[in-house]
Amino acid sequence: MENEFGGFSPKPEEIKQRLNHIADGVDALISSLDQQKIGILKEVRQLSKRFATTSKMASAYHLNRLLFPYTTKCDVILQTLGQLSDIRRGALIVIEREDPVDEWITRGTPLFAEISGELLDSIFHVGSPLHDGAVLIRSDKIVSAANILPLTKKIYKGKKLGTRHRAAIGLSERTDALVFVVSEETGKESFSFNGALYPFQTISP
Repeated sequence: MENEFGGFSPKPEEIKQRLNHIADGVDALISSLDQQKIGILKEVRQLSKRFATTSKMASAYHLNRLLFPYTTKCDVILQTLGQLSDIRRGALIVIEREDPVDEWITRGTPLFAEISGELLDSIFHVGSPLHDGAVLIRSDKIVSAANILPLTKKIYKGKKLGTRHRAAIGLSERTDALVFVVSEETGKESFSFNGALYPFQTISP
């Protein structure tokens, strides 16, 4: 389903339908556990794949909802995040929403450039002088790069959070910004909103 700005955004009804289908499959598995059929392993694997796909769809739906109408480049941003994730290249991208973020960040290098996948990729290229900080996006412009964000002071027991993740949470604790992170170590994508960190995976049309 094409959304208002050209990206892929599933309808909530479709996500609900998929979740109900998965729930029916889980109920069927529970009922058949005592039958000791080896085929159950294949069914569990299929359910796992369906759930992973549905999780991606739910991410796409909620991210598009949170980003519109703050930028029309949602598809470009998410596609670039997916590409950076594939090659395990660390990234930190701030999407400014209603709350101005200027007072909470240490401004890096001004760019005021149109958003493009090529530019974002070059900014986060290892060796680039801009790749260590955060990119700030306001509407459809990359305002600046190599910005420094405030770090959260929260302690997460049993979790090891890198500087990028702590910075993403720190800014989202203070503003309504949506902050995307790609882990350099694992390539996993996540976003922070309202002081919480959520894993997600990009989905292609």
